[in-house]
Amino acid sequence: MLYIVIAFLFFSILLYFLLGGADFGAGIIELFTSADNKSRTRKTMYQAMGPIWEANHMWLIIAVVIMFVGFPLIYGAMCTYLHIPLLIMLLGITARGTAFSFRNYDAIKGETTQNFYNHIFVYSSFVTPLFLGIIAGSVVSRQIDIHATTFLSAYIFNWLNWFSVTVGLFTVALSGYLAAVYLIGEADDDNDARRFIRKAWQMNIAAVIFGGFVFFVADLENIQLVHWIFGNPVSLIAVIAASISLALLWLMIYNGKRKIIRIFAAFQVTMVLLSVGYTHFPNLVMVKGGQNLSLLAHHAPETTINDLGLALIIGSFLILPSLFYLYYSFQKKEEII
Repeated sequence: MLYIVIAFLFFSILLYFLLGGADFGAGIIELFTSADNKSRTRKTMYQAMGPIWEANHMWLIIAVVIMFVGFPLIYGAMCTYLHIPLLIMLLGITARGTAFSFRNYDAIKGETTQNFYNHIFVYSSFVTPLFLGIIAGSVVSRQIDIHATTFLSAYIFNWLNWFSVTVGLFTVALSGYLAAVYLIGEADDDNDARRFIRKAWQMNIAAVIFGGFVFFVADLENIQLVHWIFGNPVSLIAVIAASISLALLWLMIYNGKRKIIRIFAAFQVTMVLLSVGYTHFPNLVMVKGGQNLSLLAHHAPETTINDLGLALIIGSFLILPSLFYLYYSFQKKEEII
């Protein structure tokens, strides 16, 4: 049952990044869109994410519940030593969701209030994946010092360092890339499609650049990132698969097949996450000095894991069909309209 719980944990994290990350990316795309095109970008974005944007946070909630119930020691360590970036990320999620709702449904839509909501939305869309990436970079790079004796070393420098920040910027670029690719298929006309294709290309280049910075900084800080990704056959195959899917994605775009490219983008990002995550499994948090917090060693009692696994299995039979029907119903609605 423990492996079932772990599978649900990783599945939730993956879906949150693929769906929630694309939602954040939509705000990032809007942030870097010219004033003349912002209104059309928002219209396409509402069409794509409006009906289901709130449901995407369900995956984060599931992941948090699994960590809290099934792996309390790991959950406690992350919430203690990374409480500042976690708090900023949660504030970003809250601010973004609030601004998204208010700028659409505010009864008094004045120019001043709309600009205020627009700024909150786009900047929180940037900040949230930035700190999500910072947290991810911190837990895998042994920056957390559980024996720290000062506030700065215990709660600041474990996440405010070059490696974690560059991982955060890479996450921002990846979110924007996902959103641009998803929005290509939602564009109403060829001009909008071409604009989103340009955005996807720009975000693709940004992801490559920031990815290069991640490797460069990892080498400076003696983090064995190259070994993690290229030191085992599974991670190496994942990198090759991601590269092939990237080439196929742009080939599909060139041939005008806009809907199917979402699958290639999602597969590509999944392979990128797999290439890094496989090396560390089952360790989820790696702290300074060589100690690891493992999903297999630092979990709740067996009875708790069994109950949690059973609840997740039963819940999946209720939640997943409902989500599929939600997507299906809004797709049918768009076809009718």
